[in-house]
Amino acid sequence: MNYLVVGVSPGNVPVYHGTNLKVIDRRVRIAELVLRCLICGLSVLAAILVGTDTQVKEIFSIQKKARFTDMKALVFLVVANVVAAAYSFVQVVRCVVGMVRGIVLFNKPLAWAIFSVDQAMAYLNVAAVGATAQSAVYAKLGQTELQWMKLCNMYGKFCNQVGEGIAMALLVSVSMVFLSCISAFSLFRLYGGNKAKNNPGL
Repeated sequence: MNYLVVGVSPGNVPVYHGTNLKVIDRRVRIAELVLRCLICGLSVLAAILVGTDTQVKEIFSIQKKARFTDMKALVFLVVANVVAAAYSFVQVVRCVVGMVRGIVLFNKPLAWAIFSVDQAMAYLNVAAVGATAQSAVYAKLGQTELQWMKLCNMYGKFCNQVGEGIAMALLVSVSMVFLSCISAFSLFRLYGGNKAKNNPGL
């Protein structure tokens, strides 16, 4: 009756735990690499779109130049995307080196560090997109109660390019959320694997 114990094969049931773990690990690492490359590229694109956006408008013979630094939410968005791009680039290098060397699992402290920073980056980017989207709504629609003008009526080109940057940043945020799930999976499966090794009869 020992074969009824969970985790012990009776001998006639094929067990593929090792192969399954390798296949799952390979897929997880590929998904992580693709997401990190996507985040790096989109973050750079979002930062460039917003950071280089300018438009000069002449109002009563006075030239006024609109720049992303005129709106603090846009500055926050650019900084958040630059940080996300730099962090993602470092992580892409780590992923590639790990795949080339054939490293299957990393240690728990490193997994915790990656998980924590991924979570922080996801929150940072979601906050930046949320703040910028709110400011963009005010710029587009105005606020009659506060006598705020519809600035996008005067700076149409500027607003359109900022909108494209916000769209890229939104994709970065969504990708960061998925990446956080992957890093959480990579972290917590280390504990499950170690528990199984330490207690093979359980």
